Amino acid sequence: MAKVPLRSREELPPDKQHIYDSIAQTRGSVLNVFRALLNSPDAAEAAGNLGAYLRYRSTLDPAVREIAILATARELDVAYEWAHHEPVAREVGVRDEVIESIRSGRAPMGLPAKEGVFAQAAKELVRNRTLTDRTYQAVEHLIGPAQTVDLIVLVGYYSLLA
Repeated sequence: MAKVPLRSREELPPDKQHIYDSIAQTRGSVLNVFRALLNSPDAAEAAGNLGAYLRYRSTLDPAVREIAILATARELDVAYEWAHHEPVAREVGVRDEVIESIRSGRAPMGLPAKEGVFAQAAKELVRNRTLTDRTYQAVEHLIGPAQTVDLIVLVGYYSLLA
């Protein structure tokens, strides 16, 4: 059961219902996490805009994005987020071995560096709230500085949703 009420469109003031509509339009529906955020419509709008950027407009490779989301969900033990993103990860080409490694908590062990480093980065950010120099350098080498920032923001965003 949610600790805060899950708001419907009709429960929002008329001048804030566009926020609900925008979230529904970008995602196809308004999931419970956003219905909870709609207790503060302006915060929901800001979070929704950030999430829409990360999911739909960032140049971060979709497989990298989903590896980091799954690793964040695993580290924070968020079954809700895992359930929503495991199918997306498969759709964008994340291999079953990578998904199972993250699920079991073994990642990045046994994964090729180009996959494992993103799971490691999410783990470090959640656990330590920073990246080791080695992990940062590996991530930046693979995806560049702009996408490295997007990856860090992505982990923060999914931590917020947790």
